[in-house]
Amino acid sequence: MNYEAKMLGRQERLEFTGDEPARRSRRWIWIGLAVVIVVGVAAFFMMGKPKADTPKGGAAQTQSQIPTVTVAVPGRQNVQTIVTGTGSLAARREMPVGVAGEGGVVTRVLVEPGSWVAKGQVLATVDRSVQVQTADSLAASVRVAQADAKLAQSNLERAQKLVGNGFISKADIDQKTAARDQATARVRVAQAQLSETQARNRRLDIRAPEAGLVLTRQVEPGQIVSAGSGVLFRMAMGGQMELRTQLAESDIQRLHAGAQAEVTPTGSTQMFKGEVWQVSPVIDPQTRQGIARVALSYNPALRPGGFASARIIAGGNAAVSLPQSAVQSDPEGNYVFILNDKNEAVRRAVTTGDVSENGVAIASGLNGTERVVLTAGAFLNPGQKVIPILQKK
Repeated sequence: MNYEAKMLGRQERLEFTGDEPARRSRRWIWIGLAVVIVVGVAAFFMMGKPKADTPKGGAAQTQSQIPTVTVAVPGRQNVQTIVTGTGSLAARREMPVGVAGEGGVVTRVLVEPGSWVAKGQVLATVDRSVQVQTADSLAASVRVAQADAKLAQSNLERAQKLVGNGFISKADIDQKTAARDQATARVRVAQAQLSETQARNRRLDIRAPEAGLVLTRQVEPGQIVSAGSGVLFRMAMGGQMELRTQLAESDIQRLHAGAQAEVTPTGSTQMFKGEVWQVSPVIDPQTRQGIARVALSYNPALRPGGFASARIIAGGNAAVSLPQSAVQSDPEGNYVFILNDKNEAVRRAVTTGDVSENGVAIASGLNGTERVVLTAGAFLNPGQKVIPILQKK
């Protein structure tokens, strides 16, 4: 029995040892089947969702890929043509004032730069002590001549009363008449000489030729002045100022007298309104520029000789105006994107006009009723679908 049992156990161990590779193969088969089942179950749950949800998720994914752009319906508005330029400030009518008479030693200067004066007002006085004595002498000569003329007239009148009685001859009457006429003439000569001297004396004073603003003063008391002394004062007639701006030939062609302008002096933020009162009738052949003169009312901030910039409204017309971001350019020219009724981008060629801080004027290509893409136009392609956001005016 013991022998048989031992032999049986030995046989069983041999059988187990011989089947071990088969068992391992079966184990890997079961593991593979388990993996396949897990993958199948996962796929079932993933593919087993209701079909009604599939289009909704796909639409959401497609919608998220459509770009959003800002659009506007620009309409038509009055677009102004602006001409800009720079130039120098000056008196509109500058009046140099010098010595009109004989001159002499300046005794007083009565005004300073910035003073307002009336027409004929004395700006400076010149010593006239010698001239006053001469005038007094001539005045005395007038009185002497007048006395002689009066006496001659009296003698003539007495002689005329006696001529009828035969005491005075006709020849004597003629002589007394001639004497009276000579005395009267000497009176007129003396008066003319006195008037001339008085006029010369008045010209010794340096006077304002017109009412206006004194700009500069180049004379001091004690200075000897004469007709060759040059300009002693400079004045702006009526205080009127102007900007003389140089503009290109093409810009000059657009301007006309009466055009409104805005002038800003350099270093200042203050703006002054004026109008063009003269456009140069000639163009400089070297620079191809002309001068436009903008009239300005007096203001202390407008200093002749200063530099300023000007914006001149040369005109205006009804046109479509777009921000610069809406207008694109490539070798084919300028263009914008508009949207059709399917919200698809459509390329539209345009011709641009004047450019200002308000935008770009569209000369042709748009009528103002289109939905124009204002932003992101550079990233669009013709026919591309977009989500529009209408910009409020």
